[in-house]
Amino acid sequence: MSVLDGRPYRKMNGLGNDFIIVDLRNEKAPPDSNEIRQLSDRKDGIGCDQFIALRESKMSSNVHKRVLMDIWNADGEKAGACGNASRCVAEILMDELETDEISFDTPSGPIIGRRITQGARAGDITVDMGKPRFQWDEIPLAEPIEDTRFVDVKLGPIDAPVLWGPSALSMGNPHCVFFVDDIEAQAIERFGPLVEHHPLFPEGVNVGVAEVRDQQTIRLRVWERGVGLTKACGTGACASLVAANRRRLTGRAAEIILDGGSLWIEWDERDHVQMSGPTALEFDGIIEL
Repeated sequence: MSVLDGRPYRKMNGLGNDFIIVDLRNEKAPPDSNEIRQLSDRKDGIGCDQFIALRESKMSSNVHKRVLMDIWNADGEKAGACGNASRCVAEILMDELETDEISFDTPSGPIIGRRITQGARAGDITVDMGKPRFQWDEIPLAEPIEDTRFVDVKLGPIDAPVLWGPSALSMGNPHCVFFVDDIEAQAIERFGPLVEHHPLFPEGVNVGVAEVRDQQTIRLRVWERGVGLTKACGTGACASLVAANRRRLTGRAAEIILDGGSLWIEWDERDHVQMSGPTALEFDGIIEL
């Protein structure tokens, strides 16, 4: 019997990066990946970039029940992290507990979420995405590369590539970021699928194209692994800021302008990446399979 059929769900988004969120904290069995693909389909299902299930964490005790945010991409494959979904889940749990700070688990580790209550970004949600990972086997890459600020990926003719040398890192999921002078001149919807499945990335990769406009501003577009071209990608925004700083193109904080809006990303003194931005509830419904 399906654990999803008849379940209430919440449709939310962060800058247009949208999610189906289902509370399965009273269920032991995980949802079925075929059903997730069906529900995620934008033509015949509800439609989303990621499917999120709230489940009881293995870190729970008899005294304290922690929440695990389980993540599937629209193709039904499991994912390790999703920054914008983390902000949506943080808001749900903070509203539930009537607090402005919450901690919960993800497949890539714990997340701390906070509600901004003052200043120009009041109402936005901040999540601590932890430390980025740079070692080749942490990203992962298919072969040892000592300096992942530049990896050997080329697009176009070998002797005159159109794009080459992206930075690679993990924000709980693998990313590569190409830096370009004019982002509007780049057809990411054409080359994104090629790089996503490049043999250097055995688990696939999220593909970002970034235009650094100044020390505190980056324009970014992302082809998301298992999803396609997305209006926003939270971990992609984090990866772009970290990669730009490692190449000495920006400082350690910047506004990341995506197709769906902007996020504020800061790589703090503890080497944790903080991501802040708005969330939106689209509608509630009942799953019918």
